[in-house]
Amino acid sequence: MEHDGQLQLYTAVANQLKEAHARVRALQVPEGVRMALTRKLLVITAAAKHDLAAAARRLEQFNADLDEGRIPDEEH
Repeated sequence: MEHDGQLQLYTAVANQLKEAHARVRALQVPEGVRMALTRKLLVITAAAKHDLAAAARRLEQFNADLDEGRIPDEEH
């Protein structure tokens, strides 16, 4: 049973990551900002390999930040 729950969480995180990448690509922001957001998503993706639940929480916060317009400054 626990394996099914883990598989469902993995599927949900994978789908949410895919949607988050699409959202970032669609943003009208400077390329440096897009790169910073993409790096955050890549870090979340890497974290999912080690701690799926923590990655899900980080992704939820990432999406909430985007929803609220909290976008990082361009990195130089």
